[in-house]
Amino acid sequence: MNEGPTKFRWNLAILMFFISFISYMDRVNLSVATPTIMQEFGFDKINMGLMQTAFFVGYSLMQIPGGIMSEYFGHRRVLAIAAIWWSVFTSATAFCNSFTSFAIVRALFGVGEGPMAPSLGRFMYRWFNGAEKGRASSFMLSGVFFGPVVGPSITVALMMAFGWRSVFIIFGVVGVVLAALWYYLAVDSPRNSRFVNSAEADYIEEGQSQEVDKELAPWKSFLGSPQFWAIGIQYFITDYIMYVFLAWLPLYLMEAQNFSMKSMGIAASFPWAALCAVTMVSGVVSDKLVSAGVSKHKARTLFGIGGLILCCITLYLGAVATVPWMNVLWLTISLGSLGFTFNASWAACIDIGGKFVGSVSGWMNCWGNIGGIAAPTVTAWIATNYGWQAAILATAGSAVVGIIAWLVVKPDVPLVLKKSNNHEKVA
Repeated sequence: MNEGPTKFRWNLAILMFFISFISYMDRVNLSVATPTIMQEFGFDKINMGLMQTAFFVGYSLMQIPGGIMSEYFGHRRVLAIAAIWWSVFTSATAFCNSFTSFAIVRALFGVGEGPMAPSLGRFMYRWFNGAEKGRASSFMLSGVFFGPVVGPSITVALMMAFGWRSVFIIFGVVGVVLAALWYYLAVDSPRNSRFVNSAEADYIEEGQSQEVDKELAPWKSFLGSPQFWAIGIQYFITDYIMYVFLAWLPLYLMEAQNFSMKSMGIAASFPWAALCAVTMVSGVVSDKLVSAGVSKHKARTLFGIGGLILCCITLYLGAVATVPWMNVLWLTISLGSLGFTFNASWAACIDIGGKFVGSVSGWMNCWGNIGGIAAPTVTAWIATNYGWQAAILATAGSAVVGIIAWLVVKPDVPLVLKKSNNHEKVA
């Protein structure tokens, strides 16, 4: 009697969800605590924007190195070390007492979180069948976006009970625990896992090239590829819009829409809940379309462009809404629609990256977080000089650039094409 395949990869997908969740809780906590920190230390919006930017500088600088390291040393070690690093500096945020100390700690926190996404991209390539990439991506992204769903409420509750510093210490400890679990469970190859039988390993590796030697990505050739630039540019825009929400939604709701701290904690969770739900659903639908014979180009590109178009329209409607809860409704639809684009981005990254997905995802996420560097400070400058409505309208207008870039991504054409003589060339 043949033994049926185990399904341990989905247990790791759940662990990936929680690691992503904690990583984003660690980020959104500063955003939610912003009004309290501003009052205690006398910081203005520009100061807070620069602190957010300091994180993204460190985070972006480690994207490409993180991808290269995950390919060379394996996702297991790289992510475990990175998670311990960022958790230590998450806790260190509680002990900051000046703008300089906040900026330095948040930059080092960003350095730690930098390798996470490329390592998870590498993990998804090694641990999931080609027909499961969209669903696998949705676990990572849903964890990312579930953080801001419950983050405001949890952070506000902890702040009211124990003060804002307790939030950073508690989540730092949880991060270390998850890092230990990852190292124990998420070995670099499913065939080497004590929890995976041969049937599951065979299914995962179906149609996947098996690596013998460690190999660096052909960066010179990649940089000459329009696809390579396009997937980075579209993600710059997608992340830019998302990070405007992440950095400024709590303060925006309180200043522009007159929400109290308590009601803001509830209202700020709705857009992230929508983003989380749409991301999970779009991953399943995208994979089903590909399995049904729809080309990856059509499935990924349709979701990528459609999400940005809907985001742009509803962000505009939110900016001009005069009733606070109508504003929240449009912002919820706007951020939720980005779930289509985020899932398409990561699925397409795995599609075109292949065995070099660590490097390609590091490149894509680096671009995305250059958007993260720009979003807090640019939005703060526009809001300070021209008002919150102008800041939201400018964010909506940026979606046009991402829509154009998606036309060049071509997810059905891998960056590295196989040749019959076993040599490879870059598309």
